[in-house]
Amino acid sequence: MSFIISVLALTVRFSAALLIASLGEMFNQRAGIFNLGCEGIMCMGAFMGMLIPFSYGGANIVPFGINLLGLFSGMLVGILLGLFFGLIVITFRAPQGIAGIGLQMFGVGVAGTLFRSYIGGTQSISGINSVNIPLLSDIPFIGQIFFSHNPIVYFAYLMVPLAAYLIMKTPWGMKVRAVGTNPRAADSLGINVNRIRFQALAVGGAMAGFAGAFLTLCQAKMFNADIIGGRGFIAVALVYFGHWKPSRILLGAILFTFAQTLQTQVQIFVPSFKYYEFLNMLPYLLVIVVLAFSRESNKFGPTALGKPFNREMRT
Repeated sequence: MSFIISVLALTVRFSAALLIASLGEMFNQRAGIFNLGCEGIMCMGAFMGMLIPFSYGGANIVPFGINLLGLFSGMLVGILLGLFFGLIVITFRAPQGIAGIGLQMFGVGVAGTLFRSYIGGTQSISGINSVNIPLLSDIPFIGQIFFSHNPIVYFAYLMVPLAAYLIMKTPWGMKVRAVGTNPRAADSLGINVNRIRFQALAVGGAMAGFAGAFLTLCQAKMFNADIIGGRGFIAVALVYFGHWKPSRILLGAILFTFAQTLQTQVQIFVPSFKYYEFLNMLPYLLVIVVLAFSRESNKFGPTALGKPFNREMRT
């Protein structure tokens, strides 16, 4: 029973960062922008999220407001990188796939360089600790799985209905879907296609930076160059898996994280297990399967995804 509780509780906790980043990537793709640079934005957000609390108190406990400032700094650097990516692919119309890989390398490289320059080596921070919700956390089985987490975990899950409402029920969400589906028709209705795409990239960048800061402040409570661990690329795949719908993206994030958590907990609870290597590759095997069926998913997605818009041309 303790094994099951541990796996499920860690699945809920560890899926938060991936969920936030995936929802941010959803806004990018809904607007017609394919951003493979999510990994780099998350890495920069992770570094900035750790830098401010570490500069304030090192490994000592720092005020909650300082940790929140770290989260907001991760969001800010995410916005800046999102807008920078927009400058490249929207204004200069560079190929989005190649530009995304460049942004990924840029973000990881800059974060690693700044980390070695200002911090030097692996250092821990106090971060934001988990909080037991009174009464609910005392419920047998359920309480340990759902009600004993970091406050940001609950916020991550709250973002699912918020993102769904924003993209489906608001005028801005309608414009985002319009420029990602038929930008020329949206332009004929007076919608500034490039402005909406820049705004979507800012939202997506903020969420990716926030997800990175969550990893350092709430999960690992430290920073290293490999802390993102491919989550940015997984987030892109999960958007396809979820058919660009927040509820399905949540399902994909939980499924991937469950597979990832299972292999770590089996190693702890069943050290004699002989097929650990298979469990180790299982999460990434799931991603390959998702990408293999992504062509079928394309009928659910934005038809202008990855295509630059030039109002002076008919194509």
